[in-house]
Order: sequence, then C-alpha cells, then structure tokens
Amino acid sequence: MTEEQVLARIERARRRKARVREERITLSHGSGGRAMHTLIEAVFLDAFRNPLLEPLDDAASLRIGETGLALTTDSFVVSPLFFPGGDIGDLAVNGTVNDLAVSGARPLYLTAGFILEEGFPVADLMRIVESMRAAAERAGVQIVTGDTKVVQRGKADGCYVNTAGVGLLEHHGLGIAHARPGDAVLVSGPIGEHGITVLLARGELDIEADLESDTAPVHELVRGLLAVPGVRGLRDATRGGVATILNEVAKAAGVAVIVDEDAVPVREEVRGASELLGIDPLYVACEGRIVAIADGASAGEALAAMRAHPLGAGAAIIGRIGDDPPGLVLLNTAFGGTRIVDLLAGDPLPRIC
Repeated sequence: MTEEQVLARIERARRRKARVREERITLSHGSGGRAMHTLIEAVFLDAFRNPLLEPLDDAASLRIGETGLALTTDSFVVSPLFFPGGDIGDLAVNGTVNDLAVSGARPLYLTAGFILEEGFPVADLMRIVESMRAAAERAGVQIVTGDTKVVQRGKADGCYVNTAGVGLLEHHGLGIAHARPGDAVLVSGPIGEHGITVLLARGELDIEADLESDTAPVHELVRGLLAVPGVRGLRDATRGGVATILNEVAKAAGVAVIVDEDAVPVREEVRGASELLGIDPLYVACEGRIVAIADGASAGEALAAMRAHPLGAGAAIIGRIGDDPPGLVLLNTAFGGTRIVDLLAGDPLPRIC
C-alpha cells in the first residue's frame, strides 16, 4: 500500500460520524485520547450541540450585553492526592485558571465543589483547601461559591474536586481553528513533567527521578504572549499531552502539523522514565505548559515573549503548520524519518488530573 493510499484511508476513517462502540465506559474514555474525543463528540456534543459548545474550546466565549466572558468547568480525580510539586487543590485552581487564560480571558472567579468519601481525614481536607486558597491568591482569583457532598466509604477514592471559572474576555478571535500554513508551533517549556511525576508518586514502580509537577497558573505568561501580534490560538497541554493538542489543531483547521522531534523540550529525567515505561513524552500531560500557534513572521517575537516569563524560560519553536496532508500531525524523528503522531489509543497514565 502506497503512502497516498494510507493517508487516504486515515482521512476516510476520520470523516466517519463518531460512534461509541464500547458498551461500558473504560478508563480510556478519560485519557484525553481517541476514546475520549469519540465519547465527547458522539454522546455529549451530539446531545447538547449549540454554537457556543461546538468549538470544544477550553472555555466557552459568552457575550452579555457589551461584556465578553469566558466560562469553563473541570473535575479533578488525581491519584495520589499529594505529589511532588503540588496536590489536587492547587491543581484544580491552576487548571481552571489556565483554561480561562488560553481562551484570552482574565481569570476572575472560581467555584469549588467537593465530593468526599466517608472516613477521609479532615487534616488532609484542610491541607487541600489551604493549597487552593494559596493558589487562588497567587493567580489573583477568588473562590466565590461551592458545594460539598459525602459518599459512602469506598465510593470516591478519598476526594474529588470540581471547579468552574469565569473570566473577562480581553482578547477575541483566538482559536486553533485559525491556524494556517506558514504558522509556527511553540511550546512554553519542557513537556511531560506532571504526568511522569504523578505516575512515579504512586510508588508502584521501582523508578526514582528528581521530578516535580509543573502545575502553575499561566495567565501572566499568556498576557505577555498575547501582546505579540499574530498569535492565533492557544491550548494548555493537559490530558493527552502535546500530541493531542496538535491533533486538535490539525483537525480544527484542516491543516498539517509538522513537528521536529529534536526541537521538543524534554527533561532528561522525563525522557529516561518515559523510555523505561515505553511512553512517548508527547502524550504525557502537563499542567503548566501551553501550546501556541503564531504567524510565522511573529514566531521569534512570540518565543521571546514566552521566555521573558519564568514559566516560559524553556520555551521552544517545535514545528510549523503545512497544508498537506490535511488533518494529520507528522513528526520528523531524530533518526531522520517521518511518522504520523495520532491521537492516543489507550490509557498509559490514568488518574493524572
């Protein structure tokens, strides 16, 4: 089978109407990969379809009178609850703040809902809440309302946190669907640190590494970046990692995304642990990294703006947008070949956010 035939078959498969083939939900449906995208499109988008939901952005862009708002929601079920560099509390605040920030909004207010398991230590709950308070203070947001539910022992794995966030839209027209050939693809720093840190923190693997989660609020970094003309769209690379974001760009804009493997920043500790586990760092979640699409002529200025912020010190231009083959992500490997980077098919890192 020729390369053209393979690409044509992939394109036909992608154009088919999404349909969940499994009879029951599996962990893969929450991994950020192909199964989750199919679930979202075939079940939730199909049922709730409307112009505000259809872009499937990190936050919905709303207009009330003359005021533009961004609204987002997220749930956090990370295991373990506490890990090097963070915990479920600051993860919940930072994740929600970041979804608003990459949508071009200034984060303002959050909600906090807790589902607690009977027998959960009050001291741990207080530690999580204090972490959320400190994270909200650092991000300049307020937690203004919430909810608490308690379920029977064994029904909630200790503590789950749900958040929603509201922000004031300051930059309109952002979106990965605006990517066009000639644009540059940037990432704000080394990838995969959060996912590998959480995996090793479970203590199930005999692997030691000097790693911490990269969980952090990126709103100030984004503010500096959006001062650069030509930034078309932003995403924070959480579940499914950078690879998933790039596939979303390719599909939304109908373009090809070409990435240079040697240009992707990965810490040696992450690379080493990933190789031992047979995991590609491109698919590993981050919680303080963003992917940006910028006009090629503005790429240098965008990179400088990222590097001007401490969270973007390790930023890099990792690829470009092309026109062929549309809808696909291609990786120029370190060995000189090229391979397709598709959506994650399985679930190598469950419960990381």
